[in-house]
Amino acid sequence: MKKLLIAMSILTFFFGCKKVKKDVTQNEEVAVVTPENEVKKDVPFYWEGANIYFLLTDRFNKGNPEKEVHFNQTDSTAVLRGFEGGDIAGISQKIDEGYFTDLGINAIWFTPVVEQVHGSTNEGTGNTYAYHGYWAKDWTSIDPNFGTRKDLEDLVKKAHSKGIRVLLDVVLNHTGPVTEIDPVWPKEWVRTDPTCEFTTYENTTACTLVANLPDILTESDEAVELPDALLAKWKEEGRLSQELDELNLFFERTGYPRAPRFYIIKWLTDYIHEFGVDGFRVDTVKHVNENAWSELKKEADYAFETWKKKHPDQILDDNPFYMVGEVYNYGISTGKLFDFGDKKIDFFDHGFKSLINFELKNDAQKNYEFIFKKYNRLLNTKLKEKSVLNYLTSHDDGSPFDKERKKPYYAANVLLLTPGASQVYYGDETSRPLIIEGTEGDATLRSFMNWEDLDSIPEIQKIHKHWQKLGQFRANHPAVGAGKHKRLAKSPYVFSRMYLNGDYKDKVVVGLNLPKGKKSLWVKGFFGNGTKLYDTYSDTEVMVKNHKVILENDFDIALLELME
Repeated sequence: MKKLLIAMSILTFFFGCKKVKKDVTQNEEVAVVTPENEVKKDVPFYWEGANIYFLLTDRFNKGNPEKEVHFNQTDSTAVLRGFEGGDIAGISQKIDEGYFTDLGINAIWFTPVVEQVHGSTNEGTGNTYAYHGYWAKDWTSIDPNFGTRKDLEDLVKKAHSKGIRVLLDVVLNHTGPVTEIDPVWPKEWVRTDPTCEFTTYENTTACTLVANLPDILTESDEAVELPDALLAKWKEEGRLSQELDELNLFFERTGYPRAPRFYIIKWLTDYIHEFGVDGFRVDTVKHVNENAWSELKKEADYAFETWKKKHPDQILDDNPFYMVGEVYNYGISTGKLFDFGDKKIDFFDHGFKSLINFELKNDAQKNYEFIFKKYNRLLNTKLKEKSVLNYLTSHDDGSPFDKERKKPYYAANVLLLTPGASQVYYGDETSRPLIIEGTEGDATLRSFMNWEDLDSIPEIQKIHKHWQKLGQFRANHPAVGAGKHKRLAKSPYVFSRMYLNGDYKDKVVVGLNLPKGKKSLWVKGFFGNGTKLYDTYSDTEVMVKNHKVILENDFDIALLELME
């Protein structure tokens, strides 16, 4: 036995990142040459079962740590309300390192990177700069605090080379706030009152989201002139003629009136034309008249198809352009219709493939089968052919699930195994603290990524490995997020997922709350006797006998797939 272990060690060292699997059908250990990175290249991608990583660009990773803060944005701020140095290059660095791939991530969504207002505000939460990206000053520019156009181009190319899609976070609803150095946009473009009350359609859409956040007149079809301040900025930057020529071509091609929303739609879809981004996460959806989203999707589709024709060698697949919307407080139980109180709107009918689901953080208090059965039922009835994006924590939800990070393993199981697409918020996988002393409001949710913890704390590393295993299993099996759920056994809890799309078929079985030591998983009716399966969690090969598989380890979870 000692000689066998020595031989196996040599093999492992020789081949680099190799693993040892235990074949319990023969009850012996065998060296198997498998890559450390287990995400398979030939698995088709479906947005319905995507595993999306969401991060704040300024708070994730410093790719260019020597860069200075721009626009003299150096005044002191409230805790976590200034620039912390994260950038686009930092995201690319982690793509290169394989961080997202190892986590089973197949799409990245990061906060907006367009140029932000230069001044600061103090709206009851302390002095604040636009570190978060939601206060646009110029939709046509990349904010130098986040990087350059070349940085964004590199990010998209690097992501695509790894089979990862890129979602841009876009804002059509409002400009940035008015500051001492950032004037209000012309009255033909924005309203500055009343403040929204959120009790009717009118006082949710035709109003400012909060005080001092000028609201774009997205309902208007009246032609407007470009703001003088924007024209002067473009002239100073030497690109006035180019921007005006491009706008003329856009309005000539589309026939749209030169109304505020169409300018912004043009500027947003330019990022698709130029970089080939795969989708938009759309901010503050319910605060904009719904026809604007149909128009955005129409132009996004045009831009995406145009980009594909120009870059046939860079196309990832045949999926159309993807739009997921933030309709604040939308829940999966709502189905397709969102109720404003006096009016119901189907945002899925206005360009959205998916909406962010605010309901899972509450459902997570229930048992696994309650959650999985509920989501399976709703996604295959009310929301058939549509989807939701599930999350447990986010950048602006002050009541996340497990705010104290006491249930990191359970949180991973719920988020990554619930039917629908999943949104991993940066640091979910490393138990990044969500309670930061001295913060006001949502700043407490936005600390810098805790890379030091991941490098140095064994328990964080163990949690991270759990998220990696689950994430890779999800990425390798569309059935997990997009397939149909069925419970196979109550105790120990075993369920199946199956996904069919044309000639493609995917089948998996998962066991949760399993006992330590020897355990029996019932798979009757799903995998037949003699079927060879592989538990990706414990790296173990098994065979179905008497309608069950036997595992022996100290894990309380099993992730079973067909042996190739």
